[in-house]
Amino acid sequence: VQLQASGGGLVQAGGSLRLSCAASGSLISVNNMAWYRQAPGKHRELVAVLSSGDTTKYADSVKGRFTISEDNAKNTLYLQMNSLKPEDTAVYYCYAYQDLTGYWGQGTLVTVSS
Repeated sequence: VQLQASGGGLVQAGGSLRLSCAASGSLISVNNMAWYRQAPGKHRELVAVLSSGDTTKYADSVKGRFTISEDNAKNTLYLQMNSLKPEDTAVYYCYAYQDLTGYWGQGTLVTVSS
């Protein structure tokens, strides 16, 4: 499984961005896909998870502002981010879990200015 994240950039507080993660390779039995983020000097943290059956979970800090979704036809995972705050500034990573193995995409930087 190969993951390619894109869509990061610089945005003002209150603005929106949509991240994309294009997946390729053998995707037949992907169990979960997720977005993580890592801010400077902090540990990587889970932002949102999309599980089989379209179950979603979000970090408390992004509930009501972020939405995780997928387009199966395009093998693409999305993260719609609204009402962005400076504390959302981080490198965002997509993640897939399949057959007891986790796969990471390269990060995409999101910078939110105040």
